[in-house]
Amino acid sequence: MTRTIIVAPQPTRRTYPRICFIRHGETDWNREGRLQGQQDIPLNDAGRKQAAAVALHLRNTIGDKVHSLPWLVSPMGRVRETCDIVRRTLGLSHDGITLEPLLVELTFGRWEGMTWKEVRKSDPAGAARRDKDKWGCLAPGGESYQTMHDRVRPLITSLTDETIIVAHGGIARAFLVELTGMDTLEAATTDIWQGRLLVFENGGAYWVP
Repeated sequence: MTRTIIVAPQPTRRTYPRICFIRHGETDWNREGRLQGQQDIPLNDAGRKQAAAVALHLRNTIGDKVHSLPWLVSPMGRVRETCDIVRRTLGLSHDGITLEPLLVELTFGRWEGMTWKEVRKSDPAGAARRDKDKWGCLAPGGESYQTMHDRVRPLITSLTDETIIVAHGGIARAFLVELTGMDTLEAATTDIWQGRLLVFENGGAYWVP
């Protein structure tokens, strides 16, 4: 199995069960570079193909466990559609998942729907604050990565069983900080891929394929 290691295993960190994390597939706003946040933009055709592809990565990683592990899923439409495609590709029913509100994406408030170029034009001071502190900057009327991390942290630390998570790019960054100890600056800027499987294991993290 091909792996791209993000954070090497760290046996000295608190031991968590293996977590298989799936980001939703591409939407038109992803393609256009628009801030989606909590706007419920549907998958495009590329995103649906990515969801089918990641299903195979999941099966190759955990085998028959796809039938028995708990699935925690963001209730947002693009995530639920991704989850439905993954499970259908694996021959699983639409039942057997738990919708978890804590897994919703962070909201960018008044910036949602804009590209970063448009944010810089309409709110140069806010854009400058985010350039200075991407993790801690609070979007106007929205959240920062830090407040989102604070929101989802109790869920992450409560995980005691191997689990499949289907959620968002911002949520993946919170998992990286909490489960691997990744620096918040690195977590805020690292790529969170669509169509690939992010696995957290033994204090580290890697991408499949």
